[in-house]
Amino acid sequence: MKRIFRLVVASGMLLSGSCNNYYDIDKDPITYGQTYFKPVINTDKAVYKPGEKITFTAAISDNNLSVAYTYLGEMIKEEPLSQLSWTWTPPTTDFRGYMVYLFKTGDTTKKPLYSIAVDISSDWRKFPRYGFVSNYDRLDQQAIQRNVETLNRFHINGIQFYDWQMDQHKPLAGSVSSPADSWLDLIGRTNYKSTVDGYIQAAHDKGMKAMFYNLLYGALSNAASDGVSEQWYLFKDNQHQEKDRHPLNAPFRSNIYLVDPGNSAWQTYINKRHQDVFAVYNFDGYHIDQLGDRGKLYDYTGKEVKLEQRYGSFIAASKKAFPGKYHVMNAVNQYGQESGIASSAVDFLYAEVWDPNKSYDELVKIIQDNDRFGNYNKNTVLAAYMNYAKSNQAGFVNEPGVLLTNAVIFANGGAHLEMGEHYLTNEYFANNNLQLKGTTKEKLIQYYDFMVAYQNVLRDGGTAAVFSVTGTNALTISNGKARSGSITSYGRHFANRDVIHLINFKDANTMEWRDTNGTQQEPSRIDGLQIKLDVTRTVKRVWLASPDMQGGVAIPLTKAQTGNKLTIDLPGLKYWDMVVIEY
Repeated sequence: MKRIFRLVVASGMLLSGSCNNYYDIDKDPITYGQTYFKPVINTDKAVYKPGEKITFTAAISDNNLSVAYTYLGEMIKEEPLSQLSWTWTPPTTDFRGYMVYLFKTGDTTKKPLYSIAVDISSDWRKFPRYGFVSNYDRLDQQAIQRNVETLNRFHINGIQFYDWQMDQHKPLAGSVSSPADSWLDLIGRTNYKSTVDGYIQAAHDKGMKAMFYNLLYGALSNAASDGVSEQWYLFKDNQHQEKDRHPLNAPFRSNIYLVDPGNSAWQTYINKRHQDVFAVYNFDGYHIDQLGDRGKLYDYTGKEVKLEQRYGSFIAASKKAFPGKYHVMNAVNQYGQESGIASSAVDFLYAEVWDPNKSYDELVKIIQDNDRFGNYNKNTVLAAYMNYAKSNQAGFVNEPGVLLTNAVIFANGGAHLEMGEHYLTNEYFANNNLQLKGTTKEKLIQYYDFMVAYQNVLRDGGTAAVFSVTGTNALTISNGKARSGSITSYGRHFANRDVIHLINFKDANTMEWRDTNGTQQEPSRIDGLQIKLDVTRTVKRVWLASPDMQGGVAIPLTKAQTGNKLTIDLPGLKYWDMVVIEY
């Protein structure tokens, strides 16, 4: 939340309540607008425990279909469908992703028609896929259910409840014995308990976790009357004359004043406030936010405070107070990540990305740094706001920019916080100026299916590697570095396989991942692609999967190996191909 609230209140879309025209439908006769998309296949949950039965539904009239269940390109089972709602109990192995697809019965090629991924994981922290909600107006259950169903189709397994609370220092409105039915949030919106409760229950019904959001050190102007001591604050001077504050103009109700998160009295105070939250709301954990590097700061006694070194004790105190709750903390532009957050009790790593981390390479570096900071035991979610400048006004998200950035993040083992009631393009999560076209929703779903189906080779161990990949037909391949006008390769090495990702920057007009003005170009598909690389063992099998091809279903590839030289023929490259070499 570093830049916090570059508000665009002039737009009628920004702070609206539930959308009355959800399907972008005009008058009779009904016509579906540009934002409409209805997935063909759905599952009843976002994630399943080992041994749990999965229920699928397909919105299609064809009654001559079969279903195939696959794991990393290998067929597990196939069977004809007698109806368009069916169940499957997958193998009991924990932490696996599967690709499930439909094909025409009798088609010997088993050409995929529709596909969906399934995540079998007993613990969401292994493969976090974070989403959000940000509007707590008086929503009916149908609106809540619709939003959560959308997140379910993206396999979101954890939801951040952004700005759900009343005051930062006193998040619960009312009391434990008499919680308020409604309250004003920081910007003056009316939030409703029924909506917060409704979202929590709907999330739990889909197997998702619900995380309440709050700063770790925020106090509003009324904090003294709520028991916040003057001696807990952070100051810009060593004479405790000027409190550090984050200035907020109207319609915000108050500036945010910063207290020392390492102060034990503050920790006791805010943990009691959070205890009240957990007593009233069935949240699963705490999403901890910060404001980034604040410069030189002092405590009340005049002692200089190294803010990033105070985060670890705050997290430890919160985890001690709530050992059964999940904890995630935002490292704003990595501030505090290495010095205390990553090694603390947080359950996965989360970073909000700002300048000067502009390039695709810098996104990769953040993910790889986090792997190291977390001792290779914690995966990363990036809050990386796309089309940031464009989000000042109403419009549509630029599809090529989003798909290229997701390809880079996913190929390197990260996840992207972007899906909520709307697509996220701003640090003020309620900003919904930019919408997803239906065609973009469809492609994004394919990318999330891909991330889930192949999570065991994307973000489940292995070692990042740079392979020396060359291309034919005068194609330039840049290994490990994203370069305009070329194909970029990223690699991961496992004991019995190597994974090579190819991302198409051949037509890219910017190498800044944010695509802030929404002008990134769609890449032209490259056909007849052949790659060569050195290997040290005999290759048993090579296969390809791409979110841009055959619904992400694996495709066997032809190969030729002469000694240590391996040549592979690919069917084509649009945005992102993943090539898996098995030994």
